[in-house]
Amino acid sequence: MTDRYAVVGNPITHSKSPQIHMAFAAQTGQDIDYGKLESPIDGFAATANAFRVQGGLGLNVTVPFKLDALAYADEAGEAARLCGAANALKFEGERVLAENFDGLGLCRDVVHNLGHRLSGQRVLILGAGGATRGMLLPFLAQQPASLVIANRSLDKAQELVELAAAHGDAQACGYEDLGNDVFDLVFNATSASLFGQTLPIPHSIYAPDALAYDLVYGKGLTPFLKEAQVAGVRHIADGVGMLVEQAAEAFAWWRGLRPATEAVIRELTVPLV
Repeated sequence: MTDRYAVVGNPITHSKSPQIHMAFAAQTGQDIDYGKLESPIDGFAATANAFRVQGGLGLNVTVPFKLDALAYADEAGEAARLCGAANALKFEGERVLAENFDGLGLCRDVVHNLGHRLSGQRVLILGAGGATRGMLLPFLAQQPASLVIANRSLDKAQELVELAAAHGDAQACGYEDLGNDVFDLVFNATSASLFGQTLPIPHSIYAPDALAYDLVYGKGLTPFLKEAQVAGVRHIADGVGMLVEQAAEAFAWWRGLRPATEAVIRELTVPLV
């Protein structure tokens, strides 16, 4: 019998998740069906309940329902609890389990696919929203030399530093305080690139062999990445690898085996030009 999974969001037509998971299924010989569910903004629980009644075994969750997904669950993994949001659900009888694989997927893309270690490196995260929350636990587990969260609102960045304190050391600052610091890895976790906006960060923050990584994917050379190139950064990446790697983590959680990701990443990659 074919097992059912889906991604739920609003809007959802743009989602690449069905393409990714069906590629994983073909690769691993798994008999699954994977679809898209567009839930009403105030109807996540009803949508999830209906999917479970129809035999659904798991959901990927995208905006704006990651907070709803965590609230819907009976049990949550540590990453989901720390960031206050879930991007994957698993249904085991009456129990609903929640996880958040975004940060883990990003970490794997950087280390395994791009070949940039986090351990012992100076790491800067731009933005203090939900994406940054998801990055904290897996990043701190890699034991960077330093982890700085820069945000327009210093209070929000400081809140995340305090949230992560039990897991490792991080620092908070405003963009205007970055002038004298240098970083090996710089991550844009803001929504600026979605709106064609640049960030008020100096070119001097990049170490000689730094990586500039924009979590946005499929947009080509974003303003953040273009500015990094102007600053002389040779290593740039968007979030397509993160997208595929977090999907692979969810697939492994559901099916008990982890698919290879390289071919799927290549298929979805938009040139950074």
